[in-house]
Amino acid sequence: MRILLAEDDSVLADGLTRSLRQSGYATDCVMNGMEADSALSTQDFDLLILDLGLPKMSGLEVLRRLRARNSHLPVLILTAADSLEQRVKGLDLGADDYMAKPFELSELEARVRALTRRGAGGGPTVIKHGPLSYDQVGRIAYINEQMLDLSARELGLLEVLLQRTGRLVSKEQLVDHLCEWGEEVSNNAIEVYVHRLRKKIEIGGVRIATVRGLGYCLEKISEPHPIPATALPPLDSSSRR
Repeated sequence: MRILLAEDDSVLADGLTRSLRQSGYATDCVMNGMEADSALSTQDFDLLILDLGLPKMSGLEVLRRLRARNSHLPVLILTAADSLEQRVKGLDLGADDYMAKPFELSELEARVRALTRRGAGGGPTVIKHGPLSYDQVGRIAYINEQMLDLSARELGLLEVLLQRTGRLVSKEQLVDHLCEWGEEVSNNAIEVYVHRLRKKIEIGGVRIATVRGLGYCLEKISEPHPIPATALPPLDSSSRR
């Protein structure tokens, strides 16, 4: 999932960015409202973490412009001004959640998980695909109930593929979802991530198909068809009790 953090406190911004990236989120950071508005106008994100006290353009104005473009992007507001008036203004303009500084990092990360899940349509927290299951909140994957040892980048790749099961995902789309601005990621690097993930999930019969020159697709798993009763052989009378 890709997050835009709009925060002008460089120390806080650096700490949040590091924490979110360690949790597997591709995180881009801007330091003023003009940069935030420009990024939101030209890029796709899964969540906006927005400080209200931004220079050049207030966080409330960034939010107002975002909603004026009919964007439904989930927005988590951060601000030192924990007044009722500020909360009401932010929520009235379309914010989804609100946290006052200072805050506990663990609570912010829990709210991020909740908002990104809501932004994805509020679906189930666990995605199942044959023997594979992926916990979107805990960011843990299992094959036949055995936990997989996946890196943050591999988890992000798996999440993107699971959300588009049966559909083609291009390398460019994977870069957009997995990587931050300015991060140099080649097509060869994406191929390496896919190769590593493929080795770990194909042991359970989950296959990633490669469409040469186009991208990747998580193959659908056919459900077994029940055998009609009329097709079953008659029981031997000697086996009846």
